[in-house]
Amino acid sequence: MAVSAINNSSIDSATKAAGLSMDDLLRILMTELTYQDPLKPVENKDFLAQMAQFSSLDTSRQLNENIERLLSLQSLNQSVGLLGKTVDANLATGTVSGQVTALTMVAGEPQITVKGANGEVFAGITLAQVQTIR
Repeated sequence: MAVSAINNSSIDSATKAAGLSMDDLLRILMTELTYQDPLKPVENKDFLAQMAQFSSLDTSRQLNENIERLLSLQSLNQSVGLLGKTVDANLATGTVSGQVTALTMVAGEPQITVKGANGEVFAGITLAQVQTIR
């Protein structure tokens, strides 16, 4: 069973799309406090609610980073287990069958090299392309 890593979470993609980091959000909050109307100050409950939201956002971002690292390690661990095994993989040229002889990491994603029965070597096969493991 092939497992592919999750590329982006909704939290990271939303903050990246907006171009905001945690520092930017804190600067916005500090600017809001600096230029607030002295006759209508921000109430304590509103200020605490905003701080709680920033804290929650930062915690979610850290959790996402840790999950991405865990998925990357899981994918690598799964690939190491394939060394020496016979696999069938779907390639653009058709299905390839052979023994896994090598493992490489390309852009943080494990790729295997398969040596076919006729001696042909197929490199750069991702876990998602593996169909059968024997």
